[in-house]
Parts: sequence; C-alpha cells; structure tokens
Amino acid sequence: MRRDKDRQEQGLSLMQSLLLHQIHEHPGIGVAELARMQQVRSPTMSGQVKALEEAGLVERTAPQADDRRRSGLRASPAGIQALQQLRDRRHDWLSQRIVRLSPAQLDALAGAIDALNILADHDD
Repeated sequence: MRRDKDRQEQGLSLMQSLLLHQIHEHPGIGVAELARMQQVRSPTMSGQVKALEEAGLVERTAPQADDRRRSGLRASPAGIQALQQLRDRRHDWLSQRIVRLSPAQLDALAGAIDALNILADHDD
C-alpha cells in the first residue's frame, strides 16, 4: 500500500497523508506536538503543515486562551474528503488482493487479524 501511486496522484506524499490523518484524529494538535509524535524537528513539521494548509487540507484553530502564540490544527472539509478518498482507495486495493487468496490463505489471514489489530493499536 505504501507504493500506492494514487496517493502521489492526489498530490499527497505518504508523510502528508499520515500527518493529515494524525491531525484529523487529534483536532487542535499543535505543530510542536505533531513533530514530537512523528519524531521530526519542528521546522520540518512546520513546512509539512504549511503545505497541507496551502492545499486547503488543514486549518488553524483560534489561539489557545492560555497561550495566545499557539494555535491548533484541524482537518478542513477538503482534508476530510481527501482522507475518505484515500481510505476508499486503500480498501479497494486490499479487497482486490484478498479475493485472489486461496481458502487456506484466507483462513491464515483471519487467524492473524487479532494480532494485526494489536499491532495497529499499539502506541509507542
């Protein structure tokens, strides 16, 4: 899925789509906190966020009452639509490949789902 060309055709890099997802999942998150989550420097994250803002996918929220210098981020309606399109494409991609599996492979996949969910839900 990481090699999926549709993501690049939409003008989003893998990093940008991951950031858009994080911003959508954590509305109001700040650039510094987002940088810590992704383990990159704040200036690097600022550039990524600026690109998402310029594309109309991310909006800044009003400054915080306790720190007027800090505004949060949220996915714009266009950003939410882009996430849905990415999710739909990913589901289509996966569905097209799952139907190719043999019954034994489908059983093995079904047996691995619990472990995969644990890995996906694990926060570092």
